[in-house]
Amino acid sequence: MAAVFDVAGIGNALVDVVTHVDDGFLAEQQLAKGTMTLVDSNTADFLYGKLPPGIEVSGGSCANTMAALASLGGKGAYIGKVKADYFGQVFRHDMDSIGVEFSNEASPDGPATGRCLVLVSPDAQRTMCTDLGAASTLGVGDLKGGVIQNSRVTYMEGYLFDRPEAQRAFVRAAEYAHDSGHKVSITLSDPFCVDRHRDAFRDLVAEHIDILFANDEEIMSLYEATVFDDAIQMLHARGQVDIACLTRSEKGSVIIHGDEVHVIDAEPVREVVDTTGAGDFYAAGFLYAASRRLRPARSSPTTAPGRKRIWRRW
Repeated sequence: MAAVFDVAGIGNALVDVVTHVDDGFLAEQQLAKGTMTLVDSNTADFLYGKLPPGIEVSGGSCANTMAALASLGGKGAYIGKVKADYFGQVFRHDMDSIGVEFSNEASPDGPATGRCLVLVSPDAQRTMCTDLGAASTLGVGDLKGGVIQNSRVTYMEGYLFDRPEAQRAFVRAAEYAHDSGHKVSITLSDPFCVDRHRDAFRDLVAEHIDILFANDEEIMSLYEATVFDDAIQMLHARGQVDIACLTRSEKGSVIIHGDEVHVIDAEPVREVVDTTGAGDFYAAGFLYAASRRLRPARSSPTTAPGRKRIWRRW
């Protein structure tokens, strides 16, 4: 089937509240730096009341990726749940304004549109407290089969994986995509999320995923490895996905494709201000290329190790 969209994203439709805090605030609230913690609406209200002024903007991991994809010129569609409330209207408006199709109807009742408190500490790490709200109720009935079948790649957000209904939706979405001859991708999102659902994630990756995104902690959690290189060996040996993209913060990334292993150095920057969305934007760049049927290729003999890589057609 000819594709209309480059990427269809399935994720938690959230409004982000981004603010700066010190390490003392994280310690006082018993929040583990650099992770995402699910909270209920009462806890979110309490924390929100403690925060300094911030910026409110539509977000969520997958939505960030779709926004970045659109900025590169890609055509994207988004699948997620919001309520017919103020933040739900904001989220829809923001998706429309960047050219990402969002056709799910807003829920007239039930939980409010979800929000994520993004706490940026002085070392530029971000710690997230997320009230999923309406986003957490997504299930098979909310999938847009036609959108998935008309997308070259379907990209799913691991943060959404906590509820059994969402897990079933992921499997059904993968079936829609593969039945149409298209690719399926997932980001593992968070090591604690992997810890909670390791067996289910392993089954999903083995049976349904073509392109896997994870950072070093997430892939180590998936395979219960204590050393990153061991996790790579386990992933490589099992050959469960076509491509694995593993990010390592300042150490760059590793891309595994068949027998090829590409080690990509991070580009040096003068100062890291905020790491919010870094992995989401990394995924967007890779998916943009993958949706155009490009794939990683071996560097030429003259290419310096860890530097510029080339792509070739699938």
